[in-house]
Amino acid sequence: MLFIEDLDFQGKTVFLRVDFNVPMDHNQQIRNDARIQAALPTLQYLLDKNARVILASHLGRPKGKVVSELSMKPVAKHLQKLISAGVKLAPSVTGQEVELLKRGLKENEVLVLENLRFDPAENTNDPEFARELANGIDIYVNDAFGTCHRSHASVVAITGFITKSAAGFLIEKEVEYLNKVIRSPQKPYIAILGGAKAWDKIPIIQNLLTKADTILIGGAIAYTFFSAQGKGVGKSLVETDKKEMALSLLQSASGNNVDFELPEDHIIASNIGQPENARIVSDFPIPREMMALDIGPRTIEKYISIISSAETILWNGPMGVFEVEEFSIGTTSIAEAVASSNAMSIVGGGDSVAAIAKAGVEDRITHISTGGGASLEYIANERLPGLEALSEK
Repeated sequence: MLFIEDLDFQGKTVFLRVDFNVPMDHNQQIRNDARIQAALPTLQYLLDKNARVILASHLGRPKGKVVSELSMKPVAKHLQKLISAGVKLAPSVTGQEVELLKRGLKENEVLVLENLRFDPAENTNDPEFARELANGIDIYVNDAFGTCHRSHASVVAITGFITKSAAGFLIEKEVEYLNKVIRSPQKPYIAILGGAKAWDKIPIIQNLLTKADTILIGGAIAYTFFSAQGKGVGKSLVETDKKEMALSLLQSASGNNVDFELPEDHIIASNIGQPENARIVSDFPIPREMMALDIGPRTIEKYISIISSAETILWNGPMGVFEVEEFSIGTTSIAEAVASSNAMSIVGGGDSVAAIAKAGVEDRITHISTGGGASLEYIANERLPGLEALSEK
């Protein structure tokens, strides 16, 4: 795989794929521009080399239709405030008017294409759509790590129509850190996995069972494991179709001498909206009318002790419903423990990153991944379609 410092961009027209899928409020004002900020080093590097930059991103899920609320207009307007180069917004993704704007672009200028997902051909990795995107482009640069697990036209197929391709600084950094936990983690290696769904964690757990020393489980996924063991979990979220796989993972952990830790106590309530009746329990069954919504104090203490000895930490997924103050203690306690450790720490996933921000410890985390799904898939499979497309070039 080539990186942008390997290529000459002087006077070249560059297609820069970024992940500017930023959160908006109901007035289409950007609530958090972290993803835009993350791509600025690559964009500025290209502009400093006097490149003509065609910048492309998706925004939301328009499902192949033009949705005015998901236009890139607010993003282009915000980007103009962050850089000194001129920023133009194309009226669509492809077509005659877009081609005219491409040809008229000057050095050190940026043309922002409309939302890539306004065209259904983006998500189907359509080669003809990719050919149109590539028209008039000298070099392709991908800096959208968060979309590298998608076989989309602007991520994969486009590289077949452009002579030179490279990864931007953001992807370079992501791959560097994730490779450390995949290929050469310092021991003890502690993985912390939480969140609501077990299905998207199963591949990563399978991979970690050959690499990690300890896996700490929290969040709703813990109750699929408990239910698989025949324990009554009340109304706690359980993926019944994953219980057989959960038992298999527990057996594999034992066979690989991996410490697989599940919560020892739980904060339960009748539902998320009634935190006033929350209480701590450590025994099963959990009452039928109650659900587990956070890890309890004994679990927190145990997990913090394990984390304190780590040399490498990977965290994906909160320990409970951290958006509700009464059910956030487990997640914020783990966030503080990870930040206070001397380990190399990598945090990925939207909820985990939000939890780190809520705890105010972002500056004490070694690396915060910009792509939750992409980082999970890369750790699980050690490959991503978007990275393979760059490597093939």
